Amino acid sequence: MAGPKTLQKLIALYRVKTGETEMDPAKIADFALANGVALPTPADPKKLLVQQISQAAREEMRVDRTTGRPYRAYHSLPVPQGGETLFFWIDIEDASRAQMVRSTNRRREHVVGELVQLSFDLDHWATSNPNEEPIEAELDFSLDVEWRKASDEEDGAA
Repeated sequence: MAGPKTLQKLIALYRVKTGETEMDPAKIADFALANGVALPTPADPKKLLVQQISQAAREEMRVDRTTGRPYRAYHSLPVPQGGETLFFWIDIEDASRAQMVRSTNRRREHVVGELVQLSFDLDHWATSNPNEEPIEAELDFSLDVEWRKASDEEDGAA
């Protein structure tokens, strides 16, 4: 199985060979296979089931009886164990305040990490395109959240 660095080099080679700038991952996979990259070995069935369970937990939504708004039923909870961190799921109805704080902090850190990387990406794009107006991403989402919550109330959509 090819590792990320090998696949990244293959993507770059595909781009050079085809001249495409908007690349279809399925076409890149065909290109990889044609250039000697072996198909990955199938995942361990139990690991696949664990991933599917986590995905199902992440996606389960319920509706608040008071507000009528959707909320996530299960929250990922980081649990340090033997020098590593495992992620368990907890039903929001059973979660203590401390557990929700840990889960919330983890999700917030993920969002912050995405925004930091977005700002790095936009800084690079601006440097590479000095004759273009820089793209500025608004990083304060307070108003966006309030607008979204208000629009959900009006049309009932989640």
